[in-house]
Amino acid sequence: MRTFSMAPALILALGVSFFSAGAAAQSEARVNKLIELFENDQPAFGLLSFDYSLNNARSLASSGLDFIMIDMEHAPFDVERLRLFLLGMTNKRSIMAKGNLQPDVVPFVRIPAAGGAEELIAQAKQVLDVGVYGIMFPAVHNREQAELAVRAMRYPQVNGSPDMEPAGLRGRNPSNAVWYWGIPDYMAKADVWPLDPQGELLAIMFIESPQGVENIEEIVTVPGLGGIFIGPSDLSTSMGYASPAAPEVEAAIQTVLGACLEHDVPCAITTGAGSVQDRIEQGFRYVTVGADGGLSSGAANALRLGLEAAGRD
Repeated sequence: MRTFSMAPALILALGVSFFSAGAAAQSEARVNKLIELFENDQPAFGLLSFDYSLNNARSLASSGLDFIMIDMEHAPFDVERLRLFLLGMTNKRSIMAKGNLQPDVVPFVRIPAAGGAEELIAQAKQVLDVGVYGIMFPAVHNREQAELAVRAMRYPQVNGSPDMEPAGLRGRNPSNAVWYWGIPDYMAKADVWPLDPQGELLAIMFIESPQGVENIEEIVTVPGLGGIFIGPSDLSTSMGYASPAAPEVEAAIQTVLGACLEHDVPCAITTGAGSVQDRIEQGFRYVTVGADGGLSSGAANALRLGLEAAGRD
């Protein structure tokens, strides 16, 4: 019986080639898929998630969505459950197939942010240290609140950096996030886009009040703001209307969208099968197509229609 052995030098060369190719693929890919879609003028589709179960995490990880918004405002603010949920979304087969560490479905969190500045900063720090790729801050009514939200997501910058301001407030202990992202240069990437063009974090402001609509021009020009999210149900309630279908509510939505389009800020809104195509055509750059329980038939249909409207089918 004849046996063949591969020369050690050849084995080493093949190993170096394999790992070099993997490193090159990773360096060319954004860690945050949403930012990659924004930079390529492609809309993104997601889901609101209230279910922290591992089964739901596994289902969402291979759903065909681009992102999920984990709602810790209306579900318990439980960081340990969030950490387990993120682990459940890790799709090793997809990582191997793609050759980079970009998640197919990017996890974001909406924090409660119910208290003052100290509570907001603490909540932001905890979910970022677990490893989420961005935060949606609820009930942003003015520029000062948006500025604080951005600062809560940033580390203090190294002396001489071109983007020292707005000054970061995030404490430095990202051990779980470094491990979860799997990249060697987390500290260099963990900044807000587009203020830092290489940043991989998104600071998203939730507009759900007449004050937020009134102050939208000041809010969208905050350095480091990565996106606006409009909540039609909350907005209609705060405006005194029983339904988001009220013409006055739609006018407010279009005011916010118009400001975002003028300043090239990605704008989001909740949709369904009956509205997703119109919203994409209006210029919304990311939308939710449903809520939890995996991808329901209605959400799946809305996703299909949205992808068709975006030319991504």
